Amino acid sequence: MKRFTSVLLFVALICTMFYWFAFVPAREVPHGAASLARFKPGHYPVVVEDFQAMDRTRPTPPNHDFKGSPQRVLKGELWRPMGMQRPGPLLVYSHGFMSFSREGEYLDKFLASHGYTVVAVNYPLTKTFAPGKSQITDVVNQPGDIHFLVDTVLDRAKDPKDVLYRTIDVQRIAVAGVSLGGLTSTLAAYDRRMRDPRIAAAISIAGPAFMFSARFFADSSIGSIPLLMIASDTDPIIPYEKNARPILEEFPGSILVTLKGAAHAGFAEPAATLMRFFSNPDRVGCSTVHEGLKNAAPGVLETLTDPDQGLVVSAIDPPCTGPLPLVVMKAARQQMLTTLAVEAFLDSRFAADAASRDDARRFLLHTFGDENTAEVKVETRSH
Repeated sequence: MKRFTSVLLFVALICTMFYWFAFVPAREVPHGAASLARFKPGHYPVVVEDFQAMDRTRPTPPNHDFKGSPQRVLKGELWRPMGMQRPGPLLVYSHGFMSFSREGEYLDKFLASHGYTVVAVNYPLTKTFAPGKSQITDVVNQPGDIHFLVDTVLDRAKDPKDVLYRTIDVQRIAVAGVSLGGLTSTLAAYDRRMRDPRIAAAISIAGPAFMFSARFFADSSIGSIPLLMIASDTDPIIPYEKNARPILEEFPGSILVTLKGAAHAGFAEPAATLMRFFSNPDRVGCSTVHEGLKNAAPGVLETLTDPDQGLVVSAIDPPCTGPLPLVVMKAARQQMLTTLAVEAFLDSRFAADAASRDDARRFLLHTFGDENTAEVKVETRSH
């Protein structure tokens, strides 16, 4: 009996350690009183639920040995605040290439505690373990997925029997995503052919932007939709100088938050859990992306090209062509700083009163960088 009890205790210890290692992120705190105050979770308890939506009007295309499907199935999670007394904002979060819906869990949970409803799904062909292997070129269909997700959530918010009834403010809808999800979000907010006019703010975190020119953002109908770009100046997968840095010239009024010495993979939750002891998680990220790009269907991304609206997609540059830094910013710290930037940006647009919106914008443009100056640089350019 004693031996059996010892075995049970050992197994329980191993299970606890595995749970901590795999699912409990490392904890970091920012510098400065204002940053510390903003990094506190909100007062709403958070509920996370399974989410599924099926778009029967749009197909999933064939992909190598996958024959395709007449519909697009979108499964993931919905994060919502409990006890909302009035409609709040909605955020659609988009994952990166060869990733999954929970990669942004650190953001989703934090924002939900502050009154946001967040939906994040696995996209049919760019997710991990997609049928026929992950296919980057299906990004052209993902802005349509966002449109369908917004439709689905808003329909639920009209149903008196649904938990989302009267919880969504249709004037406060935002999109955000990491890497390929950042590109998806940018297209859904600004591309004239596929944009959703209900989107009122967009966030691209380490997202490709080399294909966008000033003409792409010049349409007066989208000029009032703010864009936040968060990027690492040492990103080997989405190079900073070609993608993030030009955004200030291309889109006056946009905001660029640069995290100094961060990793591309560090923006995703697993970098602070499963890979928390990696000195540079991009060593895994680079090999994974290299392998995934071998599967890319040639020429499909070029269908995005539209010179008349300032969007030109050429061949994708191979990632990770130079030496990787031996050590980068800790992923938990990178995610903490990303959370601060995202929350302040959204608050500057969606806070209930003008004073709170102004305070959030001042924090993002000035205090945030001043308090965390060794790690963060914040820039904008006037219209």
